[in-house]
Amino acid sequence: MKSSNSDPQPYNLIAAQPGTKPGLGRSGMIVITILAMLVLGLFVVAFVPQDGNSATAASKVPLRIDKNPSAVSLAEFKNGYAPAINPALPAVVNISSTKMVKQQNNFPGFFFDDPFSRQFFGDQFNQQPARPQAEREYSLGSGVIVNPDGYILTNNHVVSGASDIEVFTQDKKKFRAKLIGADPRTDVAVLKIAATRLPSLTLGDSSNLKVGDVVFAIGDPFGVGETATMGIVSAKGRGLGGAIEHYEDFIQTDAAINPGNSGGALLDLHGDLVGINTAIVTGGSGGNQGVGFAIPIDMARNVMEQIVDHGKVVRGYLGVAIQTVDADMAKAFGLTQGGGALVADVTPGSPAAKAGIERGDVILELNGKTVNEPDDLSLHIAQTAPGSTVHLKISRNGQTRDISVTLDELSETTAASASGEGGTAALQGVQVQNLTPSIARDLGISKNVPGVVITSVDPSSAAAAAGLQQGDVVQEVNRKPVHDVAEYDRALAEVHGQSILLLISRGQATRFVVVQPN
Repeated sequence: MKSSNSDPQPYNLIAAQPGTKPGLGRSGMIVITILAMLVLGLFVVAFVPQDGNSATAASKVPLRIDKNPSAVSLAEFKNGYAPAINPALPAVVNISSTKMVKQQNNFPGFFFDDPFSRQFFGDQFNQQPARPQAEREYSLGSGVIVNPDGYILTNNHVVSGASDIEVFTQDKKKFRAKLIGADPRTDVAVLKIAATRLPSLTLGDSSNLKVGDVVFAIGDPFGVGETATMGIVSAKGRGLGGAIEHYEDFIQTDAAINPGNSGGALLDLHGDLVGINTAIVTGGSGGNQGVGFAIPIDMARNVMEQIVDHGKVVRGYLGVAIQTVDADMAKAFGLTQGGGALVADVTPGSPAAKAGIERGDVILELNGKTVNEPDDLSLHIAQTAPGSTVHLKISRNGQTRDISVTLDELSETTAASASGEGGTAALQGVQVQNLTPSIARDLGISKNVPGVVITSVDPSSAAAAAGLQQGDVVQEVNRKPVHDVAEYDRALAEVHGQSILLLISRGQATRFVVVQPN
């Protein structure tokens, strides 16, 4: 604007006529011209539609959004995919985080407080209590710069519990990063580094992706350096029953994703960011098997904006425990086919209870849209603002009916209950889900074993220190049998800051474990 105002050419077009009355003069015309240009600029900003790459004004962090991407000409890629990949490379960073973890002084592989071990070694190793020692643990991952002023999207598991976070850019610069906030339930974290005019990626629309679309994964696998791989969208809306995170709506891809790629970019043919790479199925090999998962950028963007603008993610709360309806379950509940979300329990006093939803109801539709899986319901309820009224179609005793429910806000207390996450200090960081026959088969245990299966354990938690692992089946809590998540939650609700005695199954073995609160 400054260079335009100082350009003398417009003023040369206005010549003063000899002998006319004194008017505004040259300085007056300059002032009028400047004011006119300012007014015109305001008019353009306020009323002229912006293009697809314009920054959004709603968030405190402006983002470039490609709302109307043009059709891609394959002629651009006659020599390869460099036109889409190369511009994005500088915006993908390497992240190194460190945290302190406590280790016991036991010999590796031996637990000398175990009665079996004492038969052979006596009490010589237990004469003095084992003192936990702190060790520094390092973690490597990737991140994506989404704003030139240093805002970075990555996975929560890349930086969870970290005391120090460092970011390395493609041009070999190192920055200490600040954690703005994180959302473990979607595995999204937002970092900020002190830098400006950084290369950043334009965000695409992940809802427009189709199975078969070409995508590219960029990150730093195994710490070898920035790497780009290519594949297609293998599936959309993929949920894994909470095995990776609570709210799952993954883009599945066969583009190679390996350890260290977590938090990296998934791009489309426009070079737009459509996902944040987060997990792989390894098949026991520890490396890529062609089954990778990325968080859709629509979800990640929503989480980021709420973290930056409000300091937390605000979610709707219905108050039901739900499970899958397979063909056998559908027949038992008088349905012609599977699908929907079976209500296994209703939280007393919750919006669902107030609206009259009952255990055994099958939720078929939410706001006129079919509910195919429990993830469909939980995801859309979470993304609906508290105070909103949602309309459900349910099946009860073979008959359908419509129910309207006004949602509450999902608080930390209700969130722990909804996810089966221990609300007591001893079991903070533990997530469980109902044990189904298929899960029991995968774990190699009898389908008749009662209990709930542990889907994740925070490595820094007291439960992890006690030896609990993903895949353990909790059969009892303080000598009370638990058959589902609802009974598990009720048993935990009776524990107030005390140690917890658990009976767990692991493979073919059953053992008691005591978990002490931190």
